[in-house]
Amino acid sequence: MEGTATFFAEQVTLNQLVQNLVYASGTVGALMVVAGLLMIDAGTTRSANLYNSTIEKMVGFFIGFATYFAVGFGFWAGQYYIMGGATMMDSLRDWWFFGALSNAHAQNVDPAVFPGLNTFQIFIFFLATFAGIVNVLLHFAVSERMKASAFYITCVVATVVSSILSWAVWGSVGPLTNAGFHDFFGIGFVYIFPTGIAMVLVPQLGKRPGMFAPHPKVPSYQAPSIGLAATGLITIFSGLPMVILSCLFFVDPEARAISVTMADTSLGIAFNNYALAWAGGAITGAAISYKTKNYIYLLFGPLGGYVAGAPGFDVWLPWQMFFVALGAPLFCWLVYDFTSKRQIDEHKLFPLFIGAGFYGLVMIGLFKAGTPRGGYWGITEGPYAYQHGEISLLMQLAGFALCLGVGVITGLILSVVLKATTGLRVPEEEQAEGLDKLRWGLDSGK
Repeated sequence: MEGTATFFAEQVTLNQLVQNLVYASGTVGALMVVAGLLMIDAGTTRSANLYNSTIEKMVGFFIGFATYFAVGFGFWAGQYYIMGGATMMDSLRDWWFFGALSNAHAQNVDPAVFPGLNTFQIFIFFLATFAGIVNVLLHFAVSERMKASAFYITCVVATVVSSILSWAVWGSVGPLTNAGFHDFFGIGFVYIFPTGIAMVLVPQLGKRPGMFAPHPKVPSYQAPSIGLAATGLITIFSGLPMVILSCLFFVDPEARAISVTMADTSLGIAFNNYALAWAGGAITGAAISYKTKNYIYLLFGPLGGYVAGAPGFDVWLPWQMFFVALGAPLFCWLVYDFTSKRQIDEHKLFPLFIGAGFYGLVMIGLFKAGTPRGGYWGITEGPYAYQHGEISLLMQLAGFALCLGVGVITGLILSVVLKATTGLRVPEEEQAEGLDKLRWGLDSGK
């Protein structure tokens, strides 16, 4: 008969359960974001390719999700191992698919070895969802044009690279975050990184039939349901407050919130910043939409406000956040107008993440420079002392350049390998005919 495992009650207290529920709610919010993104895709993708586009996004999501469970979390958690004097390899051994900590029951692990194990295990699920979202976002840029096999290979690579990038740019003691780069919501490794990949792939994939000029089989590219896309927007808006909870640490006294970057904040301020980011962006987006008579800015507006605000939900004051968000859709407009005039067929990632994302990071560097953050709670001296680092414009620019640059390099390497193996592009005639019909025998219209 096997001996009874040692039981550590400190790992399963009511306080631990409350924190577990807080972080578990973040996974629910992240899954709502996935649902909202799929609705936006269903509302804006040509009907003849709609099922194929949706299924590729879903498969890409789960490839990223499973890959993250296999190897991804150990990279992000490695920053805390290195802080404690261990190594990245120690973290990877503990947290890979068959790792000791990723497969342990919390109550059987001594808190002296790893406290709060349940929370860290839940965080695998949370960050795996965002690893899948990276692939969903990338597919928005290459949808209907990139071969499924090439995209799925890209999903595996993108998940691993974005996981490594998260170690550097999201948390509190990674190399860039500890030095002063501030990104509360992780837009660098989740949004800007896949945009860098798209910058390489989109020109090679070319324009979709009917997008900028009539095609014999596609006179014009028609979005089937803008109403469904708007519903997707509200679904994302509804899910993200729960994600905010998972970007906070709760420290003594137990209800005190500090941000994942170790900046001073509070739960109410972070929530209201989020709300006003959407509101400010929506107002300016609506104004641009009425002026240009283009519906797209009614969608870009609130999303642009959110993207610009996301890096600083913890450090802005609500009135400041509102005014920052008012300016975000203008940068989306500039990028969208620039790419459209040059017939670059990418209307989502470039305006939102190069336009609003860059603007949001820079605004933090300009107006919140000197704000203390970084390090880790309870450490009073040394390179990881609590709040030893300060926000700076230089570090904001460095963080943006790193995330975009790593994406570009990843895209360049992938494009060479994929063109030499699986091939990269779906032939134009197949795009025009409709992939739903050719791949799945579905005749869903033009």
